[in-house]
Amino acid sequence: MTEPTGKYSITMPRDIAEAARSRSGPSGLSAYVAAAVARQIERDNLNELIQVAEAEHGPITDDEVQALRDQLHQVRRGQAKGGAAA
Repeated sequence: MTEPTGKYSITMPRDIAEAARSRSGPSGLSAYVAAAVARQIERDNLNELIQVAEAEHGPITDDEVQALRDQLHQVRRGQAKGGAAA
């Protein structure tokens, strides 16, 4: 079952519209733009979540960010080897 759709008129710079149209492929410009807007909404929601968490727990440090990146890379290496990293 697909989501109901609506028709909207938007204005954007011509070069951006043409670049999007050239990349949209068989699904078309509307699907391409809808996917881009959905990704932006996800980012906005994550930023709101970060703001709430930082207000409650304080800002995350660069060291904490790097530690989490290191942990993610370790897990990905383990998955690439065919095993699950703990």
